Amino acid sequence: VLSYCRARFWPRNHYSLYNTTFSMLYLVNRVCTMIKLNARCFWIAYCSANKSLWTIQPNGRLGNLMGEYATLYALAKLNGQQAYILPEMHKRLSKIFRVTLPVIRQDVADLIHLTVYALHDWMSPEYYSIKKKHIMFTGYPCSWTFYHNIREQILQEFTFHDFIKQDVDSRLRRLKTDDRNVTFVGVHVRRGDYVDVMRDVWKGVLADKKYLSKAMDYFRNKYNNTIFLVTSNDMDWCKSHIDNFLGDVHFVGDGKEDSPANDFAFLAHCNHTIMTIGTFGYWVGYLIGGETVYLSNFTVYDSPFLNLFKYEAAFLPEWIGIPADLSPLLR
Repeated sequence: VLSYCRARFWPRNHYSLYNTTFSMLYLVNRVCTMIKLNARCFWIAYCSANKSLWTIQPNGRLGNLMGEYATLYALAKLNGQQAYILPEMHKRLSKIFRVTLPVIRQDVADLIHLTVYALHDWMSPEYYSIKKKHIMFTGYPCSWTFYHNIREQILQEFTFHDFIKQDVDSRLRRLKTDDRNVTFVGVHVRRGDYVDVMRDVWKGVLADKKYLSKAMDYFRNKYNNTIFLVTSNDMDWCKSHIDNFLGDVHFVGDGKEDSPANDFAFLAHCNHTIMTIGTFGYWVGYLIGGETVYLSNFTVYDSPFLNLFKYEAAFLPEWIGIPADLSPLLR
């Protein structure tokens, strides 16, 4: 590279400067500038040749990003277009999963005239035939109605890296007290910012002690030798509200919202799922494919949340809903 740059960019009477730090930095900067310009020119030419470029704005945390990725993947396939993801989405998802969609640089995407296309949280009829070539989808889509028809492909996209699977398998083996078959049930309890938001904004409630007890008893009564693995963004609340009188509950979560891979991988390697609300628990249940118990009817009938959310589009029909106790909102 340096030989090429010396011949291409530097006057012959300045060859003696090549060994200096300044000249090295100068050359590297020129090469990098050329590479960036060539990349930009390539993408502009690509789009000018009537090639499609669909991407989606990365919003929210892990569960949101997974929903956005899966929706982009499915809609692009449905409409025969090419999907790309932005570096921020790739950076966060590729640490955990073997995602395959190509990446387009943010500065290049900024140069292309992308039509902003806001999505509902669920699949709508107009999405079956989207005519735009260059699109930036926005929103927080997280519904099986977008991608359940290509479920196996979505599961393939969200395959864990081997080092994550090996670590989780090792930890699960250590939780077994004997050689008997164990049924692992992952429990995700979403609290944090939702404690105030659900009550004050959406006129809803979160999962309480009673709901979690019912959900856990369902699995205790159906399966032998059950072990519950609890994760949450409020582990202190869980430890004080989830009974462990049978010794079958393990509080394994670290509660770190900025690095959720550990908790998510642990739950997603269980056999079944208890979720409360939120996309994190939803994706655990979707990836596992076992039985999923969820909190249903957690808002009052006139909640503004229902303008954005449909229960029937959020939870698979075969999942088991336990109605929330809305009495705290009705006092």
